[in-house]
Amino acid sequence: MSEDEDIMDVSDSYEGALSAKKNGRTSLLDSGEDFELLNDEDIDDAPPPLEDAGGGKGKSMDETENKNADPDPPVPVDEWLDVLGNDQLKKKVLEAGEGRDSRPQKGQNVKINLKTYLKDGTLVEEQHDLCFTLGDGDVIQALDLTVQLMEMGEKALIQTDAKYAYGAWGSQEPEVPPNAELSLEAELLEATDAPDLELLHPAKKISLASHKRERGNAHYQRGDYAFAVNSYSIALQITESSSKVDISAEEEDELMDVKVKCLNNMAASQLKLDHYDAALKSCVSALAHQPENIKALFRMGKVLALQGEYTEAIQTLRKALKLEPSNKTIHAELSKLVKKHSEQRGAEQAMYKKMLGNPSSSSGSTQKHQAKSSWGLSWKWLFGATAVAIGGVALSVVIAARN
Repeated sequence: MSEDEDIMDVSDSYEGALSAKKNGRTSLLDSGEDFELLNDEDIDDAPPPLEDAGGGKGKSMDETENKNADPDPPVPVDEWLDVLGNDQLKKKVLEAGEGRDSRPQKGQNVKINLKTYLKDGTLVEEQHDLCFTLGDGDVIQALDLTVQLMEMGEKALIQTDAKYAYGAWGSQEPEVPPNAELSLEAELLEATDAPDLELLHPAKKISLASHKRERGNAHYQRGDYAFAVNSYSIALQITESSSKVDISAEEEDELMDVKVKCLNNMAASQLKLDHYDAALKSCVSALAHQPENIKALFRMGKVLALQGEYTEAIQTLRKALKLEPSNKTIHAELSKLVKKHSEQRGAEQAMYKKMLGNPSSSSGSTQKHQAKSSWGLSWKWLFGATAVAIGGVALSVVIAARN
């Protein structure tokens, strides 16, 4: 690493990512705070619920599916359907489709025509033949939730709160301001089953996994860490799927490279969610494939430190630094950790001394007391013996005189 090392601790803010983009540099995200650039070349947890953006509390997908699994009778044209029951996501049929049996299922690939408007009617984007996997988080939540309720050939108007669109950050492409409510015109053109991964050509499998990883990177940059974990999980499933098609050694290496990047990025997302055990597991998996992967070592050191395993954390960071001695971020993290560990050990030693007293001074005073007592006893014994001897001699003289 060279140009990246000074920006390993990049800010979590989306503004940082935007400014980097404006300056012609791609925001790094392979850790969100360090090494690889987030571009076309680079960037335990169950898939998060669609509403659980950024790890926050929200309705689970199970609840959403239960609501949508057996809906009320078809809503007449020009009447609004409150999709989630909170008046923040509504759908209105403009042109009826082919019936409820033609609705797409979660996991299918769908194709739609889409127009995106701001609340004031400003058209910000028009897309023809937009393809995505339903329920995978490839598009904004508003589409993921409402297209499931559309019939083949149906045209619908969707009104969504910013929460289910581009949120507090807004978007550059399309150009959507922060906290913007949107109106979407969607037409469902096609729904097909997802391809069998075992029969998928290796090049297409690599491309599909990379696409899901890039979507995870986009979620990460926006601070939607739970969605990022979801996208990385899907990408990992693709890379780990068995294949009935011949695959070259070069293609296997490419697929492994995508897998390790996903594991690294997933660990970074799990760290942001305070899922330390899951993050450690992701790091261990990455290192199992690439034992000298600096990002995995660096992130593993951070996880261990957060878990209070300072000795192991320091050893892990030293290993990473040995592989890349000029990396300033690892230097800073290691120095901070060593200092913290030293302070903790000093505090522990002081506490033990306070609990047990001062053994050295206590031992010395005891020895002095014993020596003093010993000398006192010796002089007393000698004086007593002398007095007895003198008394005996005097008595003998008196008796002799009498005789």
